[in-house]
Amino acid sequence: MKRNPISAAEREIVPVNVVLITLDNHMTSAVDEARMGLAKDLPGLRLSVHAATDWTENPASLKACKADIAAGDIIVASMLFVEDHVKAILPDLEARRDACDAMVCCMSAGEVMKNTAMGDFRMDGKQSGPMALLKKLRGKSEKGNASPKTAGERQMRMLRRLPKILRYIPGTAQDVRAYFLALQYRLAASQDNIANMVRMLVNRYARGDRASLRGALTFAEPAQYAETGVYHPSLKTTVSTALKDLPRAKRPRATVGLLLLRSYILSGDTAHYDAVIRAFEERGITVVPVFASGLDMRPAIEAFLSGGKTGAQIDALVSLTGFSLVGGPAFSDTAAAAGALEALDVPYVSAYISEFQSLEQWQASDSGLTPIETTLMVAIPELDGATGSVLFGGRSEAGGDRKLLPQTDRVESLVRRVEKLALLRQSKRAARKVAITIFNFPPNAGNLGTAAFLSVFESLHATLTRMQAEGYDVGIIP
Repeated sequence: MKRNPISAAEREIVPVNVVLITLDNHMTSAVDEARMGLAKDLPGLRLSVHAATDWTENPASLKACKADIAAGDIIVASMLFVEDHVKAILPDLEARRDACDAMVCCMSAGEVMKNTAMGDFRMDGKQSGPMALLKKLRGKSEKGNASPKTAGERQMRMLRRLPKILRYIPGTAQDVRAYFLALQYRLAASQDNIANMVRMLVNRYARGDRASLRGALTFAEPAQYAETGVYHPSLKTTVSTALKDLPRAKRPRATVGLLLLRSYILSGDTAHYDAVIRAFEERGITVVPVFASGLDMRPAIEAFLSGGKTGAQIDALVSLTGFSLVGGPAFSDTAAAAGALEALDVPYVSAYISEFQSLEQWQASDSGLTPIETTLMVAIPELDGATGSVLFGGRSEAGGDRKLLPQTDRVESLVRRVEKLALLRQSKRAARKVAITIFNFPPNAGNLGTAAFLSVFESLHATLTRMQAEGYDVGIIP
């Protein structure tokens, strides 16, 4: 029998603790907004969000996360794949799994995912019947394939279809369906989707002292947003699927493509992006800021930056994601990235934010970046072909909203650097000045041009010959 909705007065005496754990703070703004929107439906709600990137520099934040897990009724863990983060929190998740109302683990390391427990659905159980559908999201590897029809896109289509199919299958399938719905809410973590994810999970899984909430809440299906699109702070809705909606200078000195993370756009945490966009425009450069739904940026590049009829003709490409072009922080498909960048044939620069530490910590540090930041946000993008890595923003310890802020001097440095690369690309090759350096260490010891197992002067001669053939003025080749 369907339960009648309970009044706000009754819900007020029902405490319920919902805990969100994820890699970084990009959901913070959306969670704050969702919390206010949920106050009427769940007056007794305590909604907390914890970022694993805070734990190393701020041990108190890890302690607070562990305490919330121990008292959590609904726990959602996502984007936990860094080994140190997994080790720090895995015992707490394992200890709480069977005691909480529901635990949803997604987009994380396998040992984290196994702790998913939603009604009769356990991620560590045998994948038979409806649970076998989870395998559908894995897709086939397409390493090196530059086509935008990636495994990620196919997985997203399957993710949207499965809840509709599972709606008509009784038993465990309904818990599997709830998992897929939660994943959809989480992947597009706007304030509405976060609020409805909380409503859905509490409505279906509340038990014990919270049993009166079960079946008493209404929630909307996951809001669907454009998988790829363009962003600009001056647009009425900030996003569009039409390139023509972007502002464009009448006589731009150059056009630069910007790669953005959709998660920051959906959460409204975009001050760092806005500063870069405005800085380019102030220098007479048109920008084409694009995003994709996943961590593979090729669909956005193909749709809006490919040149010709299907996209803008750009002079340089800048990634503001801080991650690899294909795969994000979890892995990197360098062959696929190389194929996409070769097709564009423009300078590619990677920039990043201090998501793993505050701006104040970064400024006070002698080493600057932490080892994990150096690996994920500098070294891996360089394997794709990115150059000139530079920090351009982060979160400040001042204030309580933890929103991202631009690092103004670094934004200006980034923009000037990219401007020079874009204008250099427009110049004639014969007018460009190129310096070539060769090895000479230790000096004055007859080591000029030596290198283990490498033919330095033969390579230099081949390089000069190729440059001359492609229009560079190299003078007389010896």
